[in-house]
Amino acid sequence: MDRNIVAFRLGLDDVAALRFGISPGHELAAAIRLLQTAQSRPLHWGWLRSARRDLPEEAFAVLALLIAPQGYFPDFLTGPPSPDRTPDDELETLRSTPPDVVAHQLRKVLLLAEGPRYRAVERMAEHPALALGRIAEAWSALWDALVEPHWKQVRRLLLTDITRRSGTMAELGAGAMVRGLHERVSWRPGTVQVRMNAWQEEVDCHGQGLLLVPSVLSSPWCSVLTEAPVQPTLFYPVLDLSPEWHRSGLVGDGEALRRLLGTGRAAVLSILETAHNTTDVARLCHLAPSTAVHHLTVLRDAGLVTSARRGAAVEHHRTPLGDSLVLTARDGG
Repeated sequence: MDRNIVAFRLGLDDVAALRFGISPGHELAAAIRLLQTAQSRPLHWGWLRSARRDLPEEAFAVLALLIAPQGYFPDFLTGPPSPDRTPDDELETLRSTPPDVVAHQLRKVLLLAEGPRYRAVERMAEHPALALGRIAEAWSALWDALVEPHWKQVRRLLLTDITRRSGTMAELGAGAMVRGLHERVSWRPGTVQVRMNAWQEEVDCHGQGLLLVPSVLSSPWCSVLTEAPVQPTLFYPVLDLSPEWHRSGLVGDGEALRRLLGTGRAAVLSILETAHNTTDVARLCHLAPSTAVHHLTVLRDAGLVTSARRGAAVEHHRTPLGDSLVLTARDGG
């Protein structure tokens, strides 16, 4: 195997079991890393300005001991990703971690720690139940300050990405979808390969499949989880992330967007901050159903809207590119 490659070996059952999830805990861990690596992450400079202003310093000091700018951090800080995973789910899972698991994973942090950080984490590993209480309190405080104000927007970006990737897989196959995840991710028949900075491993997915988890706050990097009992997991950046991703809302008076797209399409794009089916779009925008379908088709062809079937209905919502257009028009108009 090539150096610095993590290779996920997929059997036929694994290819069929490729699935997507979201991870609030991973987004928080990425936020903590961002605060330590700000200069290399221009997509997030706008978010960083508000994050630094509202940062709970004591809570940050606790989790920064465990989440360095790169490398391993304890798996118990993030629960199993799923499409409907919530922050409350994450915190409940974190608080229920057995003390022996906490101690084991804290000792893994020690392998790459030194100096004051080593001594602080070592003390935590010696008293894992007490440490877990401090860690959970810090997790909750940092979530409320750093991610919760933007979680609605972040979650929509994540679900939009999943919809688009799922569409690619349905239309062009798993290989085409995987190849589009990240420049460091490649597909060979039966294998997903991820180029790492300083790590190589072969992972037999053993019928578990591979879990694919988009991320906003870790963009533009990707990362992996490979150690049992965690399901093999690949984290990758969402598509088309704008530097204005942290700002949400509708266009001010809408005039700039109406001049660009026309009144009907501007109205459709504006209401798709949240997902709506075709009937709702027509009703909310006071359009005939056939006119709503036409506008949605044009917006989808332009990459501004994505659509996915949900039971008998088709739901539509804005893509990151659509978000950027709405926000730019609001600011400029």
